[in-house]
Amino acid sequence: MHRHTLGALSTTFTLGTAAALLPAVSPPAVRADSVVIGGHPVRLADSPWMVALSSRDRFGATRSGQFCGGAVVARTTVLTAAHCLGTQTLGVPLDDVQDLKVIAGREDLTTGTGQEIPVREVTVDPSYDSGTNAADVAALTLSSALPESSVLPTAPEGDSAYQAGTQATVYGWGDTTGAMELSSGLRAAEVQVLPDSACEAAYPGGTAGTYLAGTMLCAGDAEGGRDACQGDSGGPLVAREHLIGLVSWGSGCGRAGRPGVYTRISAVLADSDTPGGDTPGR
Repeated sequence: MHRHTLGALSTTFTLGTAAALLPAVSPPAVRADSVVIGGHPVRLADSPWMVALSSRDRFGATRSGQFCGGAVVARTTVLTAAHCLGTQTLGVPLDDVQDLKVIAGREDLTTGTGQEIPVREVTVDPSYDSGTNAADVAALTLSSALPESSVLPTAPEGDSAYQAGTQATVYGWGDTTGAMELSSGLRAAEVQVLPDSACEAAYPGGTAGTYLAGTMLCAGDAEGGRDACQGDSGGPLVAREHLIGLVSWGSGCGRAGRPGVYTRISAVLADSDTPGGDTPGR
């Protein structure tokens, strides 16, 4: 149950490790295809690194063809969920999508503000497992660069932003109720990073999915009610002004005892001397 350009676009599987997904100079069972549950409207001016993935050919002109989210981690690089680019989400193989774009600077998807940038290349983490959702991450290389002010720093392994109890925010244009009521405006919800033990207890295996601490983290609210949902896949989980996760999967939306599961960004970061894990160009 996942939460959920392509012009001359290629899919590459040449990287040896997930870390290589980030620029060379820089240091998953149930998917969440939805909008933020229990959230509130936010201004894109305060989160310029938030982008929408778009294909009007596959998802229609309403809401600009948005189907997933992403985060700008370098001027020409966006990170999103690998499952967003699979046949289950797109309905066709990635190579058959001819209009994949990243939309930046468009807070309301029914407007024509901001810019639509064709995706030049897609690199799916070669460790990605569609069965377990492990390493659910892909890097999109843009055909033109965004401003440096749009780049969101990433949190490396050991950063305090990953500590259980940390307050974090998840962003998206997805389902706001769990009943496929998609949002036109950007929304966000505050959640709490949970300990791996709680995530493993929530998803020990079986139909609910299996939590794998090596490449995943989970966040939510003990009482439920705040979560990512369908249409939010690939969107950022941000804590202490750093990217720590990407919306990946979950059991339902906003359910007590069923927190949202995210791709753990520290698992896909390259070893780097960049202070604080900031991506070059910030």
